[in-house]
Amino acid sequence: MARTKDPAVRTLLIERAAHMLRTREPITLRSLVAGTSVSTMAVYTYFGGMDGVWKALRQEGFTRLAARFATVTMSADPVRDLTALVTAYLGNALDHPDLYRVMFDATFELEDLKAADATLEYLVQAAERGRKADRFRADIDPLELATQSWAIGHGLVSLVAGGPLPRRTLDYGAPMLTALFISAGDQPDSCHTSVQHGWMQPIPSGEERGREGTCG
Repeated sequence: MARTKDPAVRTLLIERAAHMLRTREPITLRSLVAGTSVSTMAVYTYFGGMDGVWKALRQEGFTRLAARFATVTMSADPVRDLTALVTAYLGNALDHPDLYRVMFDATFELEDLKAADATLEYLVQAAERGRKADRFRADIDPLELATQSWAIGHGLVSLVAGGPLPRRTLDYGAPMLTALFISAGDQPDSCHTSVQHGWMQPIPSGEERGREGTCG
């Protein structure tokens, strides 16, 4: 009779592999399970071998990002919502810095490319709502605006999540998003208000992790 798989074991191995990659520890079948309560057989049970670990590792980053995006409550203000999604992106990266570093490493394949692409769709839909509500110009491409918003968040948090700059670096995100949205057609006053409301969404435990990367 097949044994029931424990999701906690899968998560343990994924997070351990991500941490070992960040700290540049050699990863082998044996080193991955060393110090844990599971055997090497667990790698085959949950991933079918080490190749499966690499695919699952990168995918897990996008899975957690999608879960974080799903917690963002949409409102009647699409500019606020787009800002809140970027804030959620920052929080996810700071909460899971090891997995965040792997998400964009093309060395590793993805289990489900469409599922990863779906994370960007959250921002695309908010940008599309903004266009329909006349907050953005009619000629604005929602995908382009969503990608630009993502790029702002990605650039900032890459410098903070295990990087050289302090947590307060993320505060540049609000004026950067404001400038982007105004250039896309939003009115300055309403844009400032919407971004402020979206940016006020909490970036929880990642704040402390961000401080760990502070110089000095």
